[in-house]
Amino acid sequence: MFNYFQDLADRQLSGATLTSQDALAVLESTDAQLLDVVAAASRLRRAYFDNSVKVNYLVNLKSGLCPEDCTYCSQRLGSAAQILKYTWLKPEEALAQAASGIAAGASRVCLVASGKGPTDRDVDRVAGMVDGLKDQHPDVEVCACLGILKDGQAERLKASGVDAYNHNLNTSEARYQDICSTHEFSDRVRTVEHAKSAGLSPCSGLIVGMGESNEDLVDAVFALRELDSDSIPVNFLMPFDGTPLEGTWLLTPAQCVRILALVRFACPAAEIRMAGGREMHLRSLQPLALNIANSLFLGDYLTSEGQPGQADLDMIADAGFTVLGQGAPPQSAGASMHDAGASPGAPVAPGALPAIRRRGAGTTVAPNA
Repeated sequence: MFNYFQDLADRQLSGATLTSQDALAVLESTDAQLLDVVAAASRLRRAYFDNSVKVNYLVNLKSGLCPEDCTYCSQRLGSAAQILKYTWLKPEEALAQAASGIAAGASRVCLVASGKGPTDRDVDRVAGMVDGLKDQHPDVEVCACLGILKDGQAERLKASGVDAYNHNLNTSEARYQDICSTHEFSDRVRTVEHAKSAGLSPCSGLIVGMGESNEDLVDAVFALRELDSDSIPVNFLMPFDGTPLEGTWLLTPAQCVRILALVRFACPAAEIRMAGGREMHLRSLQPLALNIANSLFLGDYLTSEGQPGQADLDMIADAGFTVLGQGAPPQSAGASMHDAGASPGAPVAPGALPAIRRRGAGTTVAPNA
């Protein structure tokens, strides 16, 4: 029997370029077709990544205090979200935070700092941290996310040992002015191109659930394809109280799966990460989504808490996948989800507010890893 989505997978495996019509067919598929979509997208995922899951770990080097007005962000100018706010971590604290994620199985550490973009002094500060991190963990990948780069800064980061640079496009060019007025879509594209030119692996992705249309989603994903982004994090809006998008709940778990599938069909060979907000929006479909996405963040995010780190590792193993670079599933450096007092990582109820991060970087409490 003919299966449209399996035929689509055949075409992508043969090197075809996904069309807008096919992309919309994925997004507009019915609930009865959802497993067909997943099965077809899974063929692409396994063709390029087999059954491995890349584990990434975030270290928020500087939290809050951002002069940009991105409507989705808890760190934005004028945000009333009660998040942690602190200036740059000391190098030794940043390295200790990174080490906890690496011990739990992370093969990439993402060093992130709020702000429009770094000064040259900031770049030198991060370069020193990277030098120390690579000295202690020479095999770990380092991705920097510092905002819009100026001339020469990408080259300085590359020389220090940074492997990748993250700067998300977030949404379509046509919608960008609706979510930010302090910089333009072209600024983001230019930064990704600067990173690529310097030899850094481009990491650029999306935030979905902000009121975009299916056509906007397709345009944004095709823009990422045009950039040839090696790594595509798909973030699901966390509607923090105190931000312009508070109370915005527009996604269903099934639609989140369809969005991940769209990205996989459009960019079959890219590392696709189910990123921030997956617990809130994918909920109990997170293990199913691993059949499409081959990457995730372990534990907590920049300003919000994720499910327990051990719950992430258990989910990977229970779904029949393995952590990239690991043999047997690693044991978490932090509390197991089975330890007394630890959260079991139950799916977040629809409409629940993001849990503000109160542990890890910038606190005296052990990180969630």
